[in-house]
This record gives sequence, structure tokens and C-alpha cells, in this order.
Amino acid sequence: MSEHPPVSLVEEAALTAAADWWQSAVIYQVYPRSFADGDGDGVGDLAGLITRLPYIASLGVDGIWITPFQPSPQVDQGYDVTDYCGVDPLFGTMEQFDTLLELGHSLGLRILLDVVPNHCSSEHPLFRQALAAGPGSPERDMFHFVSGPEDMSDDDGAPSGAAAAGGVPPNNWQSVFGGRAWSRANPDSESDRDWYLHLFSAGQPDWNWRNPAVGDYFDGVLRFWFDKGVDGLRIDVAHALFKADGLPDSPSASGVVDGLRSNPQVSDQEEVHEVYRRWRTLAEKYQPHRLLVGEVNLEPARAARYTRADEMQQAFAFSFVKLGWDPAAWAAVGNELETARQLHGATPTWALENHDIVRSVTRFGGGEIGSARARAALVALLGLPGPAYVYQGQELGLPEVDVPLEARVDPMWARGGVCRDGARVPLPWTGDAALNHGFSLGETETEPAAEPWLPTPADWGTYAIERQQQDPASSLALVTKALELRRLLWKNEVFGPNDGGIWRIEAGNLLICERSADFFVAVAMGTEPVQLRAGTVLLSASPLAEDGWLQPNNAAWVLRD
Repeated sequence: MSEHPPVSLVEEAALTAAADWWQSAVIYQVYPRSFADGDGDGVGDLAGLITRLPYIASLGVDGIWITPFQPSPQVDQGYDVTDYCGVDPLFGTMEQFDTLLELGHSLGLRILLDVVPNHCSSEHPLFRQALAAGPGSPERDMFHFVSGPEDMSDDDGAPSGAAAAGGVPPNNWQSVFGGRAWSRANPDSESDRDWYLHLFSAGQPDWNWRNPAVGDYFDGVLRFWFDKGVDGLRIDVAHALFKADGLPDSPSASGVVDGLRSNPQVSDQEEVHEVYRRWRTLAEKYQPHRLLVGEVNLEPARAARYTRADEMQQAFAFSFVKLGWDPAAWAAVGNELETARQLHGATPTWALENHDIVRSVTRFGGGEIGSARARAALVALLGLPGPAYVYQGQELGLPEVDVPLEARVDPMWARGGVCRDGARVPLPWTGDAALNHGFSLGETETEPAAEPWLPTPADWGTYAIERQQQDPASSLALVTKALELRRLLWKNEVFGPNDGGIWRIEAGNLLICERSADFFVAVAMGTEPVQLRAGTVLLSASPLAEDGWLQPNNAAWVLRD
């Protein structure tokens, strides 16, 4: 079993142009407030991203997805937007964004932004107008304003019981963040009995997509960014724009919205597909065509419908994102995704981390075992058929951070007891803890920057980018090597846009994904070394044993002889 690519593969690259760049793309997710702080206020910003953008380009990725930087009260770290076509001063200016876009394109990076069409901020001007306009007004029809049950009053019309104590909401829906999904529009008013819907926090009212004016509004948002030259948009909560007509109770006794997957009243309504057909038509009026990426947290068979030929080009494979270290689960999900691909055509969009998920090092066991498994999982991910997304810091092998209770800011922690802050801690650029590990670019020993918006652990510098850049055995070096080889395999047509993925488990809990007749990914998920079938190992997450066997918690790309 050889560990080196054949010379012909390295030297004879038959370059081919992909019909659609996103079919082979690897996108790097940037969470800007934790990436790099350019002005020293302790919060990452566009200035810091501009300065550090060459680092991202050096990885060999095809583009970046930037989570929201638009104006926002920051109730949910930017996913509560007050102006979809602006830049929050916390992050910089529109001129800086223009600079970022130009620099990114010059470095060969495509730029994707977040758009949040399910909800906005309660400070959004249109929502403020709706509150002021009162019940039954056209302004309120832009959102889900509904009066409470009509039978909650005494014979004289005065509110009674629960109504007198604040009222009974229109249905039993619960917020993803915990608690009910309804708040009173004007709780102190005797005449305004309306409630408004918020599937997330009370500071994030849901738009009413059954009102055509909402669709027209967002068409303008898309045109604004596409006209600027943005290459694509990641669509937040893409499956939940439309709610069941009449807003009926959830069949669940508790009304809990389980990630918007299990409640058919609040998501995956058929009408939503017309939105994405409309947006796809709009995206293809631009040259090159703009990319639409969906956050579609549904089972594979349902999620794949959002990537039919006339809808979005990509949708994250959420069943894969949340996997633990379990070969049976990987194989089952992988084969479900392959079945969906064969039915609807689009390959899965792979990811193992994002700003909402516990980092894979910790999810896979923590410590040395978790680190080894996370390396192996990322190597496997980059060898799978279709596009992939890498979250900032994943290339460094960062673990989840147990943020001190007093420093937690995630609204999910306050309302539901779940905290996402641990995956959002600022990146370590240098080993010097006294200088915020290089996160704040303008600081010096005599003029220190403000403390980072989330505290960093004492040992954070051991993962620093500058240290890993000097270590050929580092996680960073491995990811860079994998991305270089992946690009080469696409150029040589070893990888292709029509590749599938047939998954199975062999002896010793060796997980196999057959990408094609010539190539497979192997992941050793058992406790003993396993022997690979004949072929050339192009890449492995860790060195092979002397006899060529794959050690536990390792992964390999294998080209058949």
C-alpha cells in the first residue's frame, strides 16, 4: 500500500473548467466578530478581515461565507437585522466592505453573505411602523400579528384569568430559544390585543411571507448585494419562511419546535419553493450566476427538494453536520443523502462545524482522541463528493470552550439553557496571551486593545496560527495539503460533479465511502488497526502504521491501482 500519489497524477494535470464553480468549491465560514479585530475594541470587524484575508486565500479555499455584519442591536449576534443593505458601525463601513470584496476577488476568493429572510429585528423600521399602526393595519400584515383567543373575557368584555395576567397567545408554538414563540405587541394596552410571532427571540419578529410585499422587499435586498458583485448568499432558516395557513397548534403536546424539523406547522410549506424559484431566476440574470445556499434543517429527503434544478444550488446536509463518532450513523446518513441526490440531482453540501454547533474536537470525545477524530473527520469531509464548508478555527483543531457563566452572551443560554458561545471564541493568531493572541491587530504592549468580547482560554496560544504555520505536522498543514490535493484531483477529473457516495462498514468498524470506481474515503472508527484494500493512499489524517494499516481514529483517501 503506497502513501504517495503516482508521479503522473502530480505532474500531468489536465485542466478542465467546471460548469458551475460551486460544485467543487470549499468555502471558509467567517464569523466576523471572532475572526480579527482591526480597531482594538475587542470585537472582530471588516478591517481585521481585510488584513487577514490573505491567510484564508493561502489555505486554498474557493471563497468565504461571512455571517451577518449588517446593522443590528446584536440580540442574536447579528441575526436580528435592522437594515439588510447596510454595515453596522460595530463592524465598519460600506467602503470597507467594498474594499473587502475587491481584495477577495483579486485573491481568487468568492464572497458569500448571509441573508436572514425569516425574521428581522424588533428595531427594524418596518416593524416599528407596524407596532405604531395598530391592529388590522397594512403595516402589521408584513409580520404575523394575531389577536389572542376571543373567549378569554368576562361577560362584560373585561379580560379574565390568564388574559388578565397577560393573555393567552394565538397558539402553542414554542421558540427555538425556549419559551413561547409569541409576545404581546403592546402589553400595557387595553385596546391592542395583538401578539406577534417570533420563532427565535422576542427581538426577532417573523416576516409574513404570505404577504407579497415581503417577497418584493427581499427581491430588492438580493439585487442590492448582487449588483455590488457579491457572489452568493447563504439563506438563514430557509425552510421556515412560510407557516401553515391559519397558524394552527402544533401536534406536539409541548409545542416545542425541535430545530424547526419536527413541527409541520412552522416550516417546510410548499409555498416556500416558489420563493427559491423566483430567487434562482433572479440570481441567473447576473454573470456569472450568483449562488444560493440554504440552511435547510430537515431530513435528507425533504431538504434535497430545495436543491432541485430550478431552486437553490446548495443546501447544507444537516443530518451530517450533527453526527458524533459513530460509523453506523455516518453510513446511514450518507446513504440517505445519496438516495436524495439520485432523486433530486444536487450533491450534498458537507460541513461538520459552524457557529451554532459544538466543535467537532469536543463532540468526538475531546482531548487527544477528539483531536485525532476531528482531523480524520475533516480529511474525510474534504474527500466526499460535492462542495464543503469549513468553519473558522476548524482548520486549527480548536476545541469547544467552556465560556464562564458570567461571560456568556448567547440568547439561547438565557432562554433555553443551551450556549453556542463556546464555538465563537476569537481565533488565536499568535501565542502571546498578553496581546489577545493576535486577535486585536492594533494593540501593542503599551497600548493594549480591549478585552475580547468572549474570553479566551489560558492555553489558547497552543493552537495559534503562527505556530501551526511553522509545523508541518499541524492540523493547519494537513488541511492546506488536503485542499491542494483536492483541487488537483478535480483538475485531473479523478473527482467529478456527478460523483455519488455509496457508504458501508467493513470489518473493524472501517467506514468506507465509495466516491467512484477509482476512489474511496476510508475512516477507521474502531479500536484496532484495519487493513485497506489495494490502492494508493493519496492522503491520510495521521501517518499509517509501518505495515500500511490504518490506525484507529484515522482517515485516508485511496486511489485504486
